Amino acid sequence: MIHEFGEFRLDVARRELRRSGEEIAVEPQVFSLLAHLIENRDRVVGKDELIETVWEGRIVSDATLNTRINAARRAVGDSGKEQAFIRTLPRRGFRFVGEMSAPAPDGATAVPAAAQLRHEQTVRFCTAPDGVRIAYATSGDGPPLVKAPNWLNHLEHDWESPVWGHLFRELSRGHTLLRFDQRGNGLSDWDVPEFTFDGMIDDLATVADAAGFDRFPLFGISQGCAHSIAYAHRHPDRVSRLILYGGFALGQSLRGPKDKGDAHWSRQMIREGWGQNNPAFRQFFTSLFMPGASKAQMDWFNEMQRLTTSPDNAADIYAVANYLDVRPLLSEIKVPTLVIHCKDDAGVAFDLGREMAAGIPDARFVALDGRNHLILEDEPAWPRFVQVVNDFLAEGETAGTATKRG
Repeated sequence: MIHEFGEFRLDVARRELRRSGEEIAVEPQVFSLLAHLIENRDRVVGKDELIETVWEGRIVSDATLNTRINAARRAVGDSGKEQAFIRTLPRRGFRFVGEMSAPAPDGATAVPAAAQLRHEQTVRFCTAPDGVRIAYATSGDGPPLVKAPNWLNHLEHDWESPVWGHLFRELSRGHTLLRFDQRGNGLSDWDVPEFTFDGMIDDLATVADAAGFDRFPLFGISQGCAHSIAYAHRHPDRVSRLILYGGFALGQSLRGPKDKGDAHWSRQMIREGWGQNNPAFRQFFTSLFMPGASKAQMDWFNEMQRLTTSPDNAADIYAVANYLDVRPLLSEIKVPTLVIHCKDDAGVAFDLGREMAAGIPDARFVALDGRNHLILEDEPAWPRFVQVVNDFLAEGETAGTATKRG
């Protein structure tokens, strides 16, 4: 179903919003909200209905709803005062009042945009040996694929984000993708006994067991590469292939005096400034991870950092990554391994990825053009990334190396 109004064209099937042919980046929840208002433009839509449709009835604050409404307005050129398309009716709700220039074809049935998201991932919980509850999610259908957690994750926010969503949907295409929020962040317990590298590897094992994944490819990003290497070393019978993107085998605090000082300064900045409403502190990390991101992508990542965990937890999880060292394990990794790294990665130096690949017997190394640490959908390196990952996974599936119970 395609809706056209003014200079805008909203394609529900492709989940695209364009203005005069140029695509506008909007978060999935904002897209779903806008589509629902357009599809029900003949009436006023109340807050409860929007929450039920877009958020599937989850508890959502008025502030969150208003933030999404304001984002939808900005996407179509509206504001609180200028309401050419989305009108607020006090104490009643919202209505889309724009004139539609291209009505839906006769006999066509609109598929509510929110419904497309509704069953794309399933979130469950399991319990680690020390009693910490870990949230995990599965999506897609097909051979299993596990993503190790990186510094910070939030299963719901990441799934709907303009930074992570394209990656997870691509990995879910033809696979059953398993992701989880490591202890201390996202939907997992925030109040935990301690943060250790070994404990985080144990959490990965707990989640794989809970999901019933027997043997699977393991995909790590950034510090998740070290987690993947350590898990593969401990459980060689469980891992069929390794995909390591933007990673390192030695934490920043162990690389030398300057790196140690930079890591200490960053950790203090996280602890002192993370939770502030002013995003200036978090913008430092956003710019480091995605210097080529759009303003919408940067704004989302700034807010995600604040919502995903507490300042103390963010600092402690960051410290674990700074002191990890899996270099002694590299030569003992026997599974087929693909290492990918952007040549001008602003977050993790290219040489760190190359050194990691050199230490793993017969590892393939692919260098991508780009400077973003987190690969974005609209950058030239993305199609190449998708191709090499899918080809590598297809090789393993042809050999029958991935299994899932049940």
